[in-house]
Amino acid sequence: MDTTTYSVPEISCGHCKAAIEGAVIDVANVESVNVDIDSKTVAVVGGDTEAIVAAIEDAGYDVAR
Repeated sequence: MDTTTYSVPEISCGHCKAAIEGAVIDVANVESVNVDIDSKTVAVVGGDTEAIVAAIEDAGYDVAR
């Protein structure tokens, strides 16, 4: 499966990391998710892009497009 990386400029702390990872891992067909606080990115293996973006936004963060 491919890894897709999303830029989320608002990531700043461990709480952000936990909130986003918790939301994205519940998206159908997502195998793994890793939030990198320093680079402000979310790397996701599997899942549907629109559903992943929606999950991140539902968690309260904007995805840079």
